Amino acid sequence: MRPRLVVTAGPAKDTVIPLTQEEASIGRDPNNAVAISDPSVSRKHCLLRREADGRFQIADLESRNGTVVNGVTVKEQWLRHGDEIATGDSVFMFLVEEDDRVLPASRVEFDDRKPTAETRVINPKDVVYLQPDRLLRELPSGSPLARNLSALLKISRVVHAIRDLEELQAQLLDLIFEVVPAGRGAILLGDGANSEFNSLYARTRQAGQHQLVRVSRTVAHHVLKENVAILGVDIAASDALRDVESLAASEVRSLLCVPLSVFDRTIGCIYLDSTTSVNRFQEDHLQLMAAIAGISAVALDNARRAQWLEQENQRLSLEIRQEQNLVGESARVKEIFQFLARVGPTDSTVLIEGESGTGKELAARALHRNSHRSQKAFVAINCAAIPETLLESELFGHERGAFTGAASQKKGKLEVAEGGVVFLDEIGELAPALQVKLLRVLQERELERVGGTHPIKIDLRVIAATNRDLDEAVRKKEFRQDLYYRLAVVKLTMPPLREHREDIPMLTRHFIQKNAKRCKVKPKPVSREAMAALVSYDWPGNVRELENAIERALVMGSSDTILLEDLPESLVEQQPLSGMSEGRYHAGVKELKKSLIMNAVEQTRGNYIEAASILGVHPNYLHRLIRNLGLKDDLHRLVRGSGKISGGAA
Repeated sequence: MRPRLVVTAGPAKDTVIPLTQEEASIGRDPNNAVAISDPSVSRKHCLLRREADGRFQIADLESRNGTVVNGVTVKEQWLRHGDEIATGDSVFMFLVEEDDRVLPASRVEFDDRKPTAETRVINPKDVVYLQPDRLLRELPSGSPLARNLSALLKISRVVHAIRDLEELQAQLLDLIFEVVPAGRGAILLGDGANSEFNSLYARTRQAGQHQLVRVSRTVAHHVLKENVAILGVDIAASDALRDVESLAASEVRSLLCVPLSVFDRTIGCIYLDSTTSVNRFQEDHLQLMAAIAGISAVALDNARRAQWLEQENQRLSLEIRQEQNLVGESARVKEIFQFLARVGPTDSTVLIEGESGTGKELAARALHRNSHRSQKAFVAINCAAIPETLLESELFGHERGAFTGAASQKKGKLEVAEGGVVFLDEIGELAPALQVKLLRVLQERELERVGGTHPIKIDLRVIAATNRDLDEAVRKKEFRQDLYYRLAVVKLTMPPLREHREDIPMLTRHFIQKNAKRCKVKPKPVSREAMAALVSYDWPGNVRELENAIERALVMGSSDTILLEDLPESLVEQQPLSGMSEGRYHAGVKELKKSLIMNAVEQTRGNYIEAASILGVHPNYLHRLIRNLGLKDDLHRLVRGSGKISGGAA
């Protein structure tokens, strides 16, 4: 391969320029790799870049007259041997093969002359071949060929105008019922990689009737695997079909099944049957259905891809909104990073433990990003947030008619996560019956939808999280031991924020930048007193509580700095850690609060309910103040000689 540019027009015509570097810029500036003394060329006009696979790409550098490849203005474009590149008045031929002879690139040149009087104009509604009813009138009356051709044209026009998959399947089956004497029909779509169908749609000839349509798995799988059409004119007399149990049980008299093929892939099949002996399928119906399948396969595949792309777009948009909050440089956080880097590329099941707000889902997402499944879905489900009666369907999916309200088939979260990762948050809240079903998924890598009759193979990685002590739950027989061992192949414990306080300043700065952008406010520095309070607070809500406090301070604060008074009251009331000082004002407020509480408790001889009443606060709030202000020991000493403390322990 000898990549080069041959100048075919312009000041440097007939010059051959070898492309030996990884990048070559074209422009009027002498410092360009290809310098062209042409006033119509910008100083930095465009850039040719060689990729790792040897291909070249051209990119326009915001030039004045644009970069044109084969007559089309481009921003970026892959180049092929023989492509013509125009930069102003200079034209280049891009060559990579040894032979300099090349056919001229196909180009389009516009002619702006108006049509002459002899030009014939036709409206689409006047095109005979696009009007099935009119075509039927033009052809011999009663001709089966005319009827079938009319049906094909009608189906072709309808299916290519619909993008929604379910609407497309409904319309297609209705049109098929108009020309084929089928009582029931189904469109079964698979991924082509195995014999399983992942999209099923069925209906009966009677419009609006919702009935179970039983499909012969034997026939459908044979059509999908062999890419052949099957016609069973008389099931009872057929040696191949009369012993198929599902056909006998459904009293099917004749059936027809044709493959849906796109290029060299069989993406599914159309299945029709009839339970009457009057209108049996004929060879003509097989020919017609094969043509219908050929017309509609691409439309069905495109609609399914559009549906998947829409779902993937929603998933990726959600992932983009999930900011990376695993921030810190402490030894504990570095251990987490090392764990994620080591375990992420594996397929091991992971159990993440930790208090609420410690970032368990963030760790799960990091494991997903570091794995070979990163381009597939990450599906999260909170086992505690969904009622038990709905969780089974949400996890495993359901078949149409499985229960009241199940008007259509639905895939569960586990099936949606095929090829990717499913994150089961609050796994400790999973009901015992669902624990059994989940255990089967982990053991057999297969599931059954609610109302389903056969297992569905799945390929996914399971990551679970809990804020419960599952060891204790197993001892109390509240959680299955066998499921626990399946989930806890590898365990990660997310530390509470109070155990790595040294990361709080870095986390604070991170949340300031993140929330300032999201809330459309200016970032603010944090005062020394406010930072001291942030670091010394115990953060029962962990990182999530810290982020909420920072967002509140940014939005509600009235100065250009986050001050102590901008923080939640629980932070202001707490005792500072040793070595940290606080301002005179806040220290004075705190001392006054202590004095008022001590006097009220002494006055009521240790009755906290009466003391709360004197102070005009709720008893629970009084207990919180006592805890935050570190008064517990002082109050016990104060009332020790006054009898038993009442109103609850402080």
